[in-house]
Amino acid sequence: MADDFTFDDQEPPEGFFGDSSDSDEPSSEEQREFKEVNVVGVFEHHEQTGGQPTAFVLLRDAQERSVLIWIGRFEALAISLALEGASADRPLTHDLLNNIVGKLGGRVERVLIDDLWNSTYYAKLLIAVNGDSLEIDSRPSDAIALGLRAKAPIYMSEAVLHKAAIKEE
Repeated sequence: MADDFTFDDQEPPEGFFGDSSDSDEPSSEEQREFKEVNVVGVFEHHEQTGGQPTAFVLLRDAQERSVLIWIGRFEALAISLALEGASADRPLTHDLLNNIVGKLGGRVERVLIDDLWNSTYYAKLLIAVNGDSLEIDSRPSDAIALGLRAKAPIYMSEAVLHKAAIKEE
């Protein structure tokens, strides 16, 4: 991993994945808004019980709201490599997908992390091909790994930010 980070507790802070009793719900217009987020890094969470470490990617918007998304170890490696500007000896799956999109005359326009349901994030890739924009469902980790390779911006819906973000102090 690019960085190593350990929580004091075994779980993210209380309310990290949103609090349904929050009375400050975003308006329907705000729920359709998307805010650009930056990938801060990929980190590991080590269980105090000595189990296998789990990985997460940390995203942050311009208002300093941070969201972590738990991801698999292979996706963590793929994102870390892209952040470092490094590559594997042979193309990884995300490199392959980026190459295919390019060879077919397309480009990854943006990544949209657009939903959060039952602690599961959902994302879409917007790919431009022949003047059309294709919207493809994706896991956020795969979309981020591909988006970083394609140098595409990453956006998160205001509704998801409202549910999941924490303000870092």
